Amino acid sequence: MTINQLSIFIENRSGTLVKVLDLLKQSNIQIIASTIADTAEYGIYRIICSEPSRAYEELKNAGVAVALSKVFAIQLDNEPGRAADAVKTFSDAGLGITYLYSFLLAGKGILIFRTDDTDKAKEVIKSNGLNYICEKDFASII
Repeated sequence: MTINQLSIFIENRSGTLVKVLDLLKQSNIQIIASTIADTAEYGIYRIICSEPSRAYEELKNAGVAVALSKVFAIQLDNEPGRAADAVKTFSDAGLGITYLYSFLLAGKGILIFRTDDTDKAKEVIKSNGLNYICEKDFASII
């Protein structure tokens, strides 16, 4: 019910992001979605990609500070308000969302998020019939 996400520590100086992107390019790993949350000195670059385990190994072997974590991916119809409805479902269940980013893929909206209670989030997804994406499902979408 979850997918793997890379979280990469990126210093706020010229060339650090390019190094990560070049390593993924050389490894022929496709970035599906990414986001950077930054402070004055560093950023956390979060990536959903075609081969997260291999990407993790490639980056780690190159000396990049990287972590692999589980996040949720919910697929929504590409209609106004669908993201608001999904987030409200979690909020109404008393779940906090630690972070969220979204994108369009194959005509569908995709919400990537981490919550403060993984087990409860799984229950909410099941009980509300939300369309979640597993790691293997991305291969058929991209």
